[in-house]
Amino acid sequence: MLNKLAASELVLNEDGSVYHLNLLPEDIAGKIILVGDPDRVPKVSQFFDKIEIRKNKREFYTHTGTLRGERITVMSSGIGTENIDIVMNELDALVNIDLQKKAFKSEHTALELFRLGTCGSVNPDIEVDQMLVTENVVGLDGLLHFYSDYQFENDFSRTFMAGFPYENIKGMLYFSDWAQDIAHYYEDAKYRGNTATFPGFYAPQGRQLRLKALDDQFLETLNDLGVSNFEMETSAIYGLAKLLGHKALTVNNVIANRRRGEFAADHHASEKKMIAWVLDRIIP
Repeated sequence: MLNKLAASELVLNEDGSVYHLNLLPEDIAGKIILVGDPDRVPKVSQFFDKIEIRKNKREFYTHTGTLRGERITVMSSGIGTENIDIVMNELDALVNIDLQKKAFKSEHTALELFRLGTCGSVNPDIEVDQMLVTENVVGLDGLLHFYSDYQFENDFSRTFMAGFPYENIKGMLYFSDWAQDIAHYYEDAKYRGNTATFPGFYAPQGRQLRLKALDDQFLETLNDLGVSNFEMETSAIYGLAKLLGHKALTVNNVIANRRRGEFAADHHASEKKMIAWVLDRIIP
């Protein structure tokens, strides 16, 4: 273990804040809501009783305040697992690295991280405008293979790998699951399922404009292997949370059912319902 991190490894801004998030340790709470869209940050923080911190840099917007007497943070990550790699590592640095000394702290702090997002469903039985909590996740982007400590296997991963027919993609797959010890927050969710995290919006999600996708049965194949929905961030959140010793849960608003060709009539209304539902459960 390094005694001191080099300036090129732990990059800080002039005020001592972490490079991309532009945050100091005192700017975040122990419970953090992660959203993709920066415009969703004020949609969450409007429920707070008080907002004390407003900071942003690039696509990373952060509001920290209090709700029912408890401190809470909401932060935008932008789109994709590459952004989650930044968010997760810099959030961890805020609580587990002494930024002034650039040294690891002797005592570990575990954050509780709650992704609120949108997703599409590949299961024809899942209704749009409903919430789905991710229990297991498969990442198709390869991110966790860049970390030497990554190891994960369970019944879902074994079944999925055994049946996955796309050999050119198979080497990129990695798996993780929810933080079971905080899963009780969402025990009354209508749906819980297995999520696929994709590295793109078009061909990776089976869409075809001028470029052809891998084949016309990709989403159906994933559903046959136990996948219920798909999005673009959860595999990195769950996987890095486990490696770094944090606790993570994802709940997504199902705005499309690709197998039925349906899209939510007013996903903004169901999004607001999801935000209130999550806040009522994590800070009762």
